[in-house]
Amino acid sequence: MLTFPLAEKPAHSMPSPTRVQIYGQSYSIAGDLDPAYVQKLAAYVDEKMRAISDATSTVDTQKAAVLAALAIADELHSGLRERGEQAELLREQAERCLTLVERALKQTA
Repeated sequence: MLTFPLAEKPAHSMPSPTRVQIYGQSYSIAGDLDPAYVQKLAAYVDEKMRAISDATSTVDTQKAAVLAALAIADELHSGLRERGEQAELLREQAERCLTLVERALKQTA
């Protein structure tokens, strides 16, 4: 059983585990995440593993899982890098706008 960290909660309020299927295996995921969200995550991992298996003709579950994890990590890091680049661009544009506003205010003073 996989377990996600839970906040300190009394044992009687623990949510029931969510059953998911990933690459033909059944897993019980316990935690405070929404079960529908857990199902969505599991479906995404399953999709990645199957795509990698198809592309590489890999039948080894562990190898497919590691390659899927690398692909997902690449997606995450690429998204974070793009987000950082967009934040920097917005910061530069905001600074240019501020400079224009300051110039305009000086001209009217």
